[in-house]
Amino acid sequence: DHIFEKVNPEMEKLGYECKCLGGGKIDHNSKEKKIRVFGLSTGYGKADHAATVEILKKVYTDYEITWSDDKK
Repeated sequence: DHIFEKVNPEMEKLGYECKCLGGGKIDHNSKEKKIRVFGLSTGYGKADHAATVEILKKVYTDYEITWSDDKK
């Protein structure tokens, strides 16, 4: 919620219309090259973590990236 509220006005200034489709958390361990996507937003619900992982894989090609519905 806090990130979307901060970023959305700046995106609108650039001409983008944004909608938050859900939320969660990302645990990034650069030492072990692992990323874990999990959790949900109390205000927006759970994002499509599988879609998030696919986006992350495009940038972090040498990482092990996983997701779960775990809250912690």
